[in-house]
Amino acid sequence: MTPPAGDVELLASGRDADVFALDAQRVLRRYRDGGDVTAEVAVMAHVAADGFPVPEVFAADGADLVMTRVAGPTMLTALVSGDVRVDDAARTLAALLHRLHAVPPRGATGSVLHRDLHPDNVILSPTGPVVIDWRDTTEGPPDLDVALTALIIAQVAVDDSPLTGIATAVLTAFLAHARGNPAEQLGHAVTFRRANPTLTEREAALLTEATRLVRAQV
Repeated sequence: MTPPAGDVELLASGRDADVFALDAQRVLRRYRDGGDVTAEVAVMAHVAADGFPVPEVFAADGADLVMTRVAGPTMLTALVSGDVRVDDAARTLAALLHRLHAVPPRGATGSVLHRDLHPDNVILSPTGPVVIDWRDTTEGPPDLDVALTALIIAQVAVDDSPLTGIATAVLTAFLAHARGNPAEQLGHAVTFRRANPTLTEREAALLTEATRLVRAQV
């Protein structure tokens, strides 16, 4: 795929990718350091075939992915603005994970895992929540996915930022609604998060305190 030309609108920049508006219906997400979206697209197609809410993919090539431009704010934006209540957001996160883990796996064992499902990776579209950013997907025990969601939220909760209060409340509510026993996979979740190359030094330093916060509530 050719680079976005001229004054193509940059919609968002994440840790490792940029999202450009191609038109009113489509966006281009491009990994800045290259890569291959083949495996990611395959999982998105697999879960979409079972009815799980993901953006429709129109084309994929190397580090580029063209998909539906989903209307609506992220869950995080809606939480900050007060347009969605903490408990509603927490219930939605828990329900999305439970629904994902019910999708038949592509392999012989385990469940489909997202491994990065948090409020900034859920778009609240007019027709319902849509989950984005499937780069870390794999198959394994559902409790690992729940533990990772809790740990990611906890890292924000223990940080001294304007989001601390919201994250603390969402974490408590999420763990109250989530199924399974995430405590059994919390150690594996910490190992996975610590190995994330996009993690900042500060985020890595907060992992120990975040782990204690999660463990105290599970």
